[in-house]
Amino acid sequence: MANNFRVILKDQILTHTHIRRYETKLGEVIQCAKAEMNIEEALAQTKAHYVVIGIPEDAGVKANYGMGGAATLWTSFLDSFLNIQSNEYMTGKQIFLAGAFDFSEELNLIHATAPNHEERITALRTLVHHIDEQVENVVKIICRQGKVPIIIGGGHNNAYGNIKGAAKGLHQKDLIPLAQISVINLDAHADYRMHEGRHSGNGFRYADEDGYLNKYFAVGVHENYLQDYVIKDVRENPFLEYIPFEDIFIREYKTFMQAIARATEFIEDGFTGIELDLDSVSHVLSSAMTPSGVSELDARKFMHFVATECSIAYVHICEGAVKLDNDRSDPLTGKLVSYLVTDFIKSHFKTYQTQKKK
Repeated sequence: MANNFRVILKDQILTHTHIRRYETKLGEVIQCAKAEMNIEEALAQTKAHYVVIGIPEDAGVKANYGMGGAATLWTSFLDSFLNIQSNEYMTGKQIFLAGAFDFSEELNLIHATAPNHEERITALRTLVHHIDEQVENVVKIICRQGKVPIIIGGGHNNAYGNIKGAAKGLHQKDLIPLAQISVINLDAHADYRMHEGRHSGNGFRYADEDGYLNKYFAVGVHENYLQDYVIKDVRENPFLEYIPFEDIFIREYKTFMQAIARATEFIEDGFTGIELDLDSVSHVLSSAMTPSGVSELDARKFMHFVATECSIAYVHICEGAVKLDNDRSDPLTGKLVSYLVTDFIKSHFKTYQTQKKK
């Protein structure tokens, strides 16, 4: 199996970092591999608790008949993230920037050899299986070392590799039985579509039926995009639950923070993966962007709250884009993701330090 993960080195990081006198930027202090090596060797050299990786791909989105563009988020994220200040609120020394996957060769081959639309869909779904294996392996390595993966970009298809990799990694570290990863997902869609080949809309279904998903709670799903069979499946399965967007913001049965609290109560004490699909946030560029979603401030509050209330297995922020295949663009998407990542780390690191002292 080809290894598509590429570690990032300091000289590459500094190309994204704008150094100024009297200031220290995150890119100057963030940890990274010291030479070309595999990720397991690189992680053995650091005590950093958070490991940031990128998945700049949109194969899963296109395999779900969606608009491509999710592959563009990673570089924009780095341009923002590496230029924030290293200061007393977050020095950056607790973060290891590992690198990113590169599936461009496989995607170029598909576009060159499968000119028919349905042939491309079939080929893309085959590629997503390969992406699953690659993501699973890297997430497993990170979790096995007791670190928290923060996964940026790609389609929501990568939830499957995240869940499976975290379950295996934490199991190998003797922290959990194999199938004990629960997930809280802030999303406009449940992404629990039927088996029809792997794509961005069925990662949680595959993780559940393959035995790696414990409990799943979707916050803010839009009723207009809930399939009848998904509603039925959730009602019949005590390990699945959701709160519709409309119950929070239209009918106001619960506040947004009460909805998140309900999600954390439902998950209880097990290790939890945090998924945030940027198509849940109003007007954020994504393959399924929405004019009616949670605000950027709501998304930041979500990251803060779950960081303090859950035993975190991993964090995944996905589906965002800087430029879509229809040429629509927004240069601020990467900056929003930078805020979400720092909100999580600042909140979670305080909790982690407190737990270490006990």
